[in-house]
Amino acid sequence: MPLTDIAVRSAAPRERAYRLTDGGGMYLEIAPSGGKYWRLKYRFGGRERRLALGVYPDVSLAAARRKRSAAREQLAAGIDPSDVKKADKRAARLNANNSFEGVARDWLEERKSVVQIGQHEKTLARLQNDVFPWLGKRPITEVDAPEILVVLKRIDSRGARYSAHRVRSEISRVFRYAIKEGKAKSDPAKDLIGAIPPPIEKHFAALTEPAKVAEMLRAFDGFSGTFPVLCALKLAPMLFVRPGELRRAEWTQFDLDKGEWRYLVTKTRTQHLVPLATQAVALLRELQALTGKGRFVFPGARSTLRPMSEAAINAALRRLGYDTRTEITGHGFRAMARTILHEELEQKPEVIEHQLAHAVPDNLGSAYNRTKFIRERRVMMQLWADYLDKLKAGAKIIRIGGVAG
Repeated sequence: MPLTDIAVRSAAPRERAYRLTDGGGMYLEIAPSGGKYWRLKYRFGGRERRLALGVYPDVSLAAARRKRSAAREQLAAGIDPSDVKKADKRAARLNANNSFEGVARDWLEERKSVVQIGQHEKTLARLQNDVFPWLGKRPITEVDAPEILVVLKRIDSRGARYSAHRVRSEISRVFRYAIKEGKAKSDPAKDLIGAIPPPIEKHFAALTEPAKVAEMLRAFDGFSGTFPVLCALKLAPMLFVRPGELRRAEWTQFDLDKGEWRYLVTKTRTQHLVPLATQAVALLRELQALTGKGRFVFPGARSTLRPMSEAAINAALRRLGYDTRTEITGHGFRAMARTILHEELEQKPEVIEHQLAHAVPDNLGSAYNRTKFIRERRVMMQLWADYLDKLKAGAKIIRIGGVAG
């Protein structure tokens, strides 16, 4: 006899599982726990098989019968309903894993081990704020160039043109990762190169007049913040490395006896050597007594397990009264050193560029050589530190054939 809604609803659990049949191979299995499961028994290829049709009451008697009819139609067409169900499950899993957000997060996870945590977090934040809300749930194979362009124009319209270009590049990298993993066949973001006008280049604010540099160096002595930040503030113009490289410096990278700092330049993925002037070594030895037992030379204020905040140097400059938009920034120390070393101390541009860790091709085709001009760079770095000391002391600096006196 076919089942009724009342019979299904009132079926009570027993000590052992039992079945209530509905005909056509379909039955309701009642487990000792009280669970009620729709099943379809059928034969395919000479073998008896069973197909799960759902759980009552989520799947009603009428819904279970519709599923039975669909399975019977598949059997009549020579198709195994179990194979269809498995294929549907695989497709659902594939669609879930192949959403743009899913693929993007897989890409982020893969590259997490080769980028700084700050860079990883910034990329994730850009995608979460500007991309995922509009493209995240879309299957990556269905995302096309016009959709991406709408996202980029939305970013550009709020005055963040540089971010729009960064996001286009990151979307493109997600697609290249998807192609590598067999989840996409093309990169539509590549076709949008040039779709957003190029950003207007803005140079970092920097002091390049010796008299103003002297005032700034004297102002450092009035800094009332923590000693690690004060040391970073004093070393930043002396070493003129990128702010992120300075704040993430680790003690294992330093050989103070040799007066050397070696680290991997994130931007170019090359090793870099910074010769340390005697003034830098003395300052680092003093700081080592405070932070030398930890990993970072300049640990964070809240946790020694992380480096100093990327905003610390600029915040310190603002506390001293400097406008980091128009006067000087942590990154501006590089332009300051480049300008004064060349114009006042008459140092060779190629020596300065190598010390700045810029990719300068040589006649052998190498993009960068960490030991190129190392002797000249050692002399230059000591000359530069001495020059800064004299500026700070108020000495009159006269340019004499590349030597400050």
